[in-house]
Amino acid sequence: MIKNQPQRTCMGCNSKKDKKELIRIVKNKENEISIDRTGKQEGRGAYLCDDIQCLEKVIKSKRLEKILDSKISEEIYENLRGVILD
Repeated sequence: MIKNQPQRTCMGCNSKKDKKELIRIVKNKENEISIDRTGKQEGRGAYLCDDIQCLEKVIKSKRLEKILDSKISEEIYENLRGVILD
């Protein structure tokens, strides 16, 4: 039997995909925002396709800031660009 993969929605294109196909951005209790490569860090998570167009859309619309309810530093966006372009 195939184990069902949890589905998550990309903030950029709003398409549903398997959780492991998406990049997770997490905000912890200390309000630190980081890229969660394991998918297991505690905190509020938001998901993004491994696609630069989705990232640019999220940056333009400030959707990540709205979802995580905090200011996102340019450094985090740069890190995301690095993860996506790898």
